[in-house]
Amino acid sequence: MALDFKPRTWLTPRVKGFALFLALLGPGIITSNADNDAGGIATYSICGARFGYALLWAFVPITVFLVVVQEMGLRMGVVTGKGLSDLIRERFGIRVTFYLMLTMLIVNLGNTVAEFAGVAASLGVVGVSKYVAVPAAAAALWLLVVKWDYKRVEKLFLAACAVYASYVVAGFIARPAWRDVASSVAWPDVSWDGAYLAMLVGLVGTTVAPWMQFYLQAAVVEKGIKVSEYRLSRWDVVVGSVVVSVVAFFIVVVCGATLFPRGIVIKDAVDAALALEPLAGRYASFLFGFGLLNASLFAASILPLATAFFISEAFGWEAGVDKKFAEAPGFYSLYTAILAVGALAVLWPGLPLFEIMYWSQVVNGVALPGVIFCMLVLINDRRLMGEYVNGPVRNIISGVTAAALAALSIAMIATSIF
Repeated sequence: MALDFKPRTWLTPRVKGFALFLALLGPGIITSNADNDAGGIATYSICGARFGYALLWAFVPITVFLVVVQEMGLRMGVVTGKGLSDLIRERFGIRVTFYLMLTMLIVNLGNTVAEFAGVAASLGVVGVSKYVAVPAAAAALWLLVVKWDYKRVEKLFLAACAVYASYVVAGFIARPAWRDVASSVAWPDVSWDGAYLAMLVGLVGTTVAPWMQFYLQAAVVEKGIKVSEYRLSRWDVVVGSVVVSVVAFFIVVVCGATLFPRGIVIKDAVDAALALEPLAGRYASFLFGFGLLNASLFAASILPLATAFFISEAFGWEAGVDKKFAEAPGFYSLYTAILAVGALAVLWPGLPLFEIMYWSQVVNGVALPGVIFCMLVLINDRRLMGEYVNGPVRNIISGVTAAALAALSIAMIATSIF
């Protein structure tokens, strides 16, 4: 007698939908978490040590802005099948594209130097010379991108994202006054002091960096996400944006709870990690330092890759991790050059690494409004986007935030001068 097997009932539409979401997972989470890099962690650490909880409120609007902007990039990549720099060249011409790409290249070189400075500093704590750590890291990252295909690289990047949870754990170990934390978020203490404004611009610039918009859209195109998968892919962007802000929030909380009350001055994230040990315990210090190493290595691979992606797209070169060196020589040569310059700069004696790390984040914030303006023009073009053009709410949020950031940048410069 034949056995009559009933179909499995656990494969419900909801389960299938979640499985498809996991398959689409990647570009949003990787892009957002890569922005919590060495320069970002240094900026958040300095923010907590110098201003305490005073700027925690900023992460609420920053998260909303990040979700809106990243979703715009996702939508343009899915609908057009092209990267952001490719679309900018087609719409605004080669001259605008050239100067924008030159600005982005200079800023990202500074950011890449910051990542290798983070590698050198975090391993220096355990006695590894930067002359060993930095070349070894650069060589390993080069082999990773050049020799592996996109799917394997993406899986490794997703695993690196999980390590950022160490900062959340460190936040609870530091035992902050949660009532004061909540109060700082609910009732912002805004100041027009030049240092406060510079830090605010830096927070926005390091959390919503211009390069992220280019890399996300390029990664969406590289992954081959279809229009039919767009709605599920949005959750990848939302989850990534929330996670990156939560991690940044806890870094500020850790330093605000331990370093700020004692007036401890720090210059980078390693200073913060070392200062935490006598105040919050060895485990908090270790988690903070380990998170810095992971973030530095992670971003040191993403930033040169992102730069190579969007510059190659801007000038019509072949690009992609799945292509061989001979198929995309410009892409891989650019990636190699940025990686090499970033690593060699850290080995240069007397280079002001702290200034490079901090001000690269501020320049990110100053450059961001221009990138957002280009994105708004493109995504509201019905000939390009069809029914997927922006709605009024998205336009208001992104437009107002970009205008506010431009105004903050002008105020920061003015207060610094006068």
